[in-house]
Amino acid sequence: MSLLIKGARLLGGKAADVYVEDGLIREIGSLSTTAEETVDADGLVLLPGLVDLHTHLREPGREDAETVLSGSRAAAAGGYTSVLAMANTSPVTDTAEAAERVLDLGRSAGLVDVQPVGAVTRGLVGEELAELGLMARSRARVRVFSDDGRCVADARVMRRALEYVKAFGGVISQHSQDPALAPHAACCHEGRLSGELGLPGWPSVAEEVIVARDVMLARHTGSRVHVAHVSTAGSVELVRWAKAQAERDGMWAVTAEVTPHHLLLTTDLLTGYDPTFKVNPPLRPAEDVEALRAGLADGTIDAVATDHAPHARHDKEHAFVDAAFGMLGLETALSVVATVMVEGGLLDWAGVARVMSVNPAGIAGLDGHGRALVAGEPANLTLVDPAASYVVDRAASLSLSRNNPWHGRTVTGQVVGTWLRGTRTFSA
Repeated sequence: MSLLIKGARLLGGKAADVYVEDGLIREIGSLSTTAEETVDADGLVLLPGLVDLHTHLREPGREDAETVLSGSRAAAAGGYTSVLAMANTSPVTDTAEAAERVLDLGRSAGLVDVQPVGAVTRGLVGEELAELGLMARSRARVRVFSDDGRCVADARVMRRALEYVKAFGGVISQHSQDPALAPHAACCHEGRLSGELGLPGWPSVAEEVIVARDVMLARHTGSRVHVAHVSTAGSVELVRWAKAQAERDGMWAVTAEVTPHHLLLTTDLLTGYDPTFKVNPPLRPAEDVEALRAGLADGTIDAVATDHAPHARHDKEHAFVDAAFGMLGLETALSVVATVMVEGGLLDWAGVARVMSVNPAGIAGLDGHGRALVAGEPANLTLVDPAASYVVDRAASLSLSRNNPWHGRTVTGQVVGTWLRGTRTFSA
């Protein structure tokens, strides 16, 4: 299969033709080559295929909310060529066999590379380590481990996990929520609004104490910790401090991600008790949102990760305190980042590629993704119309679920094509 993308704007800002054959970029320049598929990309931006470090695909166990196939369709529509599937399925991805099952489901769908994330502890209970080594040595080659949805709250267990994965270059992705400070029922940023609404408060410090503990454990073990869905200004400062120390020591590493919804939405949206906006960690005040944007812009936060969390209607349509946590994100993430960060002058398109492709691929250790757009590299590509604005319609989603916080909102920057190793997986 051959592909010719004509006149695309590359990350250096210059327009060029890109010729792809047999899954690889073969030539870049002003080309007269012909191909089986030719795309007029005048005015469009070509990015390396996006990589999501944090996707909930729900299969196995909750195929009524999402399947690997439906989630893969949504991911491709959002410009993704690889996603990391979180472990909180039923059964939990805490064995080599379970990880290989998710891998095979992704390969069968064939739209994005689905990389399983392994659980840190058996059954996500937080007590006994899961089969970390066996998952790492399996066909799935698991390198990222997370009990996401639950915090590895026991410091001794977290230390053991960090020590274990160090041997094969793994990373522990932590859901930072001290259960003593923010129990499971907590669902609104703790402050004036939580009191007025009568909703259980989720204080910023419940995230920050775990971030502080874990970066110190990473330093102690010389291992790698990744802070999932950073949501507070205090956490940004802790990650910034940890990175400065790690750069000096050169023996440990801390990385962090932020979600699109924490870059734009604020806790004020909860005044209507709409369970669509119930998410963990909760939406925060505007001052936290500003700190998150600044942290992403200056490199303190490495990546944007969707935390795509589809839910069936019967899990969301409850009183706010009883509804499930989570929002959709795969199809809209790039547009939200473009609207907030590019239009806001905080990132250029090369910066978008860095935080949505290059850095996530590096953190996850994914070969063939997040690569430079040069001859010889795999043709995992995303074509974007940077000027296109559209109104998000939850009914048009390719996900099986409809808990879309962006419904009715106008965003800018639209994916018009996605290719996985030179094969088109989405066309607008």
